[in-house]
Order: sequence, then C-alpha cells, then structure tokens
Amino acid sequence: MPSRRLSSWLLAAGLYAVSTGALAQQIAPLPRLAPVDAPVLELEDLLANSARQSPQIIEALARTRAADGRRLTAEGAFDTVFSAEGGSRLIGYYGGTYADTQVARPLENWGGQLYGGYRVSSGRFPIYEDKKYTNEFGEIRAGAVFSLLRDRMIDDRRFGRVTADADRAVADAERQMVAIGVQRKAVDAYLNWVATGERLKIYRQLLDLAEARQRGLQRAYQAGLRPRIVLTENDQMVLRRQAMVVQSEQAMASAANTLSLYWRDGDGTPTIPRRDQLPTALPDPVVTSVPLDVERPDLLVAELKARLVQDRLALDRNALLPRLDLNMEVARDIGDIGPGGASRSGNDVRFGVKFSVPLEQRTARGKLMQTQAELDASRTRARWLDEQIRAEVDGIAIAFDAAAQIISLTEQERQRADAMAVAERRRFEMGASDLFLVNTREESAASVALNLLDGRLKRLAASADLAAAFGNAAALGLP
Repeated sequence: MPSRRLSSWLLAAGLYAVSTGALAQQIAPLPRLAPVDAPVLELEDLLANSARQSPQIIEALARTRAADGRRLTAEGAFDTVFSAEGGSRLIGYYGGTYADTQVARPLENWGGQLYGGYRVSSGRFPIYEDKKYTNEFGEIRAGAVFSLLRDRMIDDRRFGRVTADADRAVADAERQMVAIGVQRKAVDAYLNWVATGERLKIYRQLLDLAEARQRGLQRAYQAGLRPRIVLTENDQMVLRRQAMVVQSEQAMASAANTLSLYWRDGDGTPTIPRRDQLPTALPDPVVTSVPLDVERPDLLVAELKARLVQDRLALDRNALLPRLDLNMEVARDIGDIGPGGASRSGNDVRFGVKFSVPLEQRTARGKLMQTQAELDASRTRARWLDEQIRAEVDGIAIAFDAAAQIISLTEQERQRADAMAVAERRRFEMGASDLFLVNTREESAASVALNLLDGRLKRLAASADLAAAFGNAAALGLP
C-alpha cells in the first residue's frame, strides 16, 4: 500500500509539472504586433494584435501570475527557519544568562526536519532549569526527525505544493481557454466586417446596373423609343438599390466598430479599421481538415481537478495512520567544565520515538468518505465532458463538410443566375423583355451571390469552430 500511494503521488506531481511546463511554454514568444495603419487588414494581423492586446487575455495572464504567487507561498512550508532566544535573571538568588540559536530545514520527504543549533550559558540556574547549563564555550547539536507512518509519504505541506502546482496548471489552461474564446470572437468580428464589404460590392453592382440602364432609358425616352413609365419604374429601382447600398454601408461601419475591440494599437487603444483596409476577398479557413487529437484546455482542467481529488484521497488515507516519529540528536559541549558540572562533557547522543493514534478515527473516516464521493463525481464529470466535446466536434465536422458541398452547388447556381441575368438584359435591349423581368433576374443573381457569400462564411466559421473545439491555439493566432 505505501508503495502504491507513493507512485500515485509521484504520478500526480509529474502530471502537474508537465502540464505546467507545457502550458507555460505556450505563453511565449507572443506573435508580432501588426501596425494598425497597415494597407490591408489581414486575419493573421488581427489575431496577432488580439493575442497581445485583448483585455480578457491580459486579465487571464494576471491570474496565472497570481497562481505563481500561490505556488511560491506553498514552497514557503519548506523554508529554512532560523530561531534564537535568550534570557537573564537580573535580580534574585540565581544570576544565570543563556542564549540558544537553531537552524531547522524541513525535509521534503519523510515528513520531518533536520536541525542544528548552538547554545551557551553562564552563571547559575535553579535545579528545575538545569538543562540550560553548558560548558564554557557552549554546546553544539544536530538532529533529525522522521515520520515513520503518518506523513511519511504525503503530508499537508507536500499536498499544499501539489495543490499549488495543480492551481498553476489550471490557471494556465483557463488562460488558454479564455484566449481561444477571445480569438474565436475576433474571427467572427473580422469575418462579419469583410462580409459586409462583400455585400456592399454586390449591392453596388446592382446599383451600377440600374444607374447605367437609367442613363440608357433616358436617352431612349428623349428619342421617343421608350415610354416615360419605364423610366419611372427603373428610377424607382435605382432608389431602392441606393437604400440597399446605404444600409450596407451602415452595417459595415457597425462591423468595423465591433472589430475595433480586437484591433488595437501599441497602447492597447481600440482602433476602427479604415474602409480601404478591407481585403479583396474572404480569408482562407484557419483549418482545412478535421484534426485527429483533441487538446481542449477545459478537458485538461477536468483531468487535473480529478487528479487533485485523488491526491486528497491519499492525504485522507494518510490521516488514518498512527503517528510514529523518530528523533535522533547528537550534542557536544565544548570548553572548560561550566557551573553545571562534568555531566555536560563529551558527546551526548539521544534517540527517541513518539507514538499517537486517535482511537475512533471518525474525523479521518468522515473526510475519506467525502473525498471518495467527490472523486467519483469528478471522474463522472470528466467523462461527460469528454463525451460532450467529442459530440460537439463531430457536429462541427459535419457542418464543415456540408458547407463545402453547399458552396460547390451554390457556385454552379450563381454561374447560371449570372448568365440568365445577362441574357435577360440583352433581350430587354432588343425589346424582347420587360423591365420587371430584368430586375427580377438581376436581383435573383444577386441573391444567389449573397447565398454563396453566406455559405463561404459558414465554412470559415465552421473552420474556426473546429480550431476552437480541438484546442488548436496556433490556428487562432496564439503561441
């Protein structure tokens, strides 16, 4: 049993150390900060700025520093302690003076400590303070205390350090969770901004067609080739499409304002991107295939918390053991024989044991029952989280694959809709069609173009969802 308990504790400590080290390495180096006056705002530039300047990520980093502080505090339980005391009888029959110093170093194993000390005295002491006597130059001593049963494999100090390690790893994983969430929202804000620019292009193309046709109809009306009602009908369409353009411009301004939360300058001030910084097309997907391994920080958090409860179970089992402490000490007085007599001369080797055990153990057994129940709940929670994540990932993968198929079909539909719109305009110019059909064909082609844009946006969003669901920090611009 003790060997299994030791291996379990060592495994837990190793897991915390590896998790802490691996996650800490992901913090640095941070990506290059892109200039806010760049000619074109690319997605990777936005993600780089967001990773460095986002307040939520900075706040999460501060929490990891707080966890570092708690880890250092836990190490304080193993600090070397220097102590000193002294005293003198100023008035009375006895006039003894003494001083005693000691340095103690807790042992990281065996639950004990090593210590060494020096004491010296002069004058006389009453018989009930006989132990204060030393020879002329004092006494030096060294000793050790070992726990043979309870606290031998684990104790509150070591468990406090393991807990601090786990807290540090959890804080790092939660920082990564926050960063992934922020970057995922940044991708959404960027895609929305670029999409409003693409929609504006489509509506402006519609408006350009109507305005060019209006000029042609004006010339035909003046030449007596078209009735005025056709000119009025097309003018109505021009006004309608102008309203669409204005609404798209407002949507783009609103999207740029939202994007400024993630696009910050070197001082961390939100910066609204300029219209001329719009890219000419949508970005590529952040991932193009479904990864094989899930590296979700929240799954790591659940595993770490379950492991911590398991270590607390080992600590509770430790409390059931009786306490058996072994104390060994060697002392030697130096110098001439003092007032205490010759009994202080030579080496003094001391050996002792101390045994104690609660007879009913109700406190320890109660804690053990609580921790066992908590461990069962933690394992169930971790298993449910793993199943939930896998179901979520499978759903996103299905949407990602379906979006590619929809894009392919919509692209074919757009080509046919464009061809129909061009043919209808030619028929109208030859007098074989009417303005209603021309407008219907043009708006149908624009509607298909908008559907194609939405399909591409869904695929891009699904790729970002995949990266977030798999914990792919690199794909979201995180180190």
